Amino acid sequence: MAPGHVAYGLRAQYGLHVSPDTVMAWERGLATPGTRELTALAGVLWCSPGELLAAATTLREHRIARGMATDDLARRVGLDTAVYQRMEESGRWRGNERQTAALAETLRLTPRALLAATGRDEELAELLRSAVTARWQAYVRPVGKMLPLDRGHLEAVLQRLHADYQSRMMATLSWGETSRDTGEPGRDFLESIVDHFWALSGG
Repeated sequence: MAPGHVAYGLRAQYGLHVSPDTVMAWERGLATPGTRELTALAGVLWCSPGELLAAATTLREHRIARGMATDDLARRVGLDTAVYQRMEESGRWRGNERQTAALAETLRLTPRALLAATGRDEELAELLRSAVTARWQAYVRPVGKMLPLDRGHLEAVLQRLHADYQSRMMATLSWGETSRDTGEPGRDFLESIVDHFWALSGG
C-alpha cells in the first residue's frame, strides 16, 4: 500500500487525519505513531501492533507488542493507571521489587530486556562497579531489587565479578615498572562491567 492509501484507510476506518507524509515518516523511522495511531495502523495493514515494531525496547513498545492496554498492565503489576502512565512516558520505572517481578512476568521480559525497558542500565553499572571495587556482599540486595534473579545465583555472579576484577588488578601490579599505566585492564573491565554481568548471569 502506498502512503496515500494508508492515510486514507486511517481516516476512513478510524477517523484519524494523518497525512501521507506522516505515514512516510513512520516508515522511515523519522517519527513514531502514538498508541491509538499504531493500533489503527495495524488495523489498516491487517496485522498486529507488535508486528509493526522492529524490536521493542521501551515499556510502551513492549506493552503494545503484547497487545495490552495501559490500565490492564497497570492492574496486573499493582499500580494505579495514572502512576504507571507517568512511568511509561518518562521512561523511568519506580516500581518496587514485587511490581518489577510482575512487570517482567506480564510482558515476558528477560532480565536484560527489563533493565533496558525501565531505563536503569547506568544504575546497574554503577552498582556493579562499586560491588567489584569494594565488598560485593553489600550489593546483593540493591541489585536484587532491580532484577528478578535468584538470590543464590546473584550472589555467585557478584562474587565471580569481584574475583575477576581483583585478579586483573593484581596481574597489573609490577614492582619494577612504574612508567606504564598499570590500571588499564581494570578500567577496561569496569567499562564493560554490565556485559560481564549478563554473560555470567545468563540474562
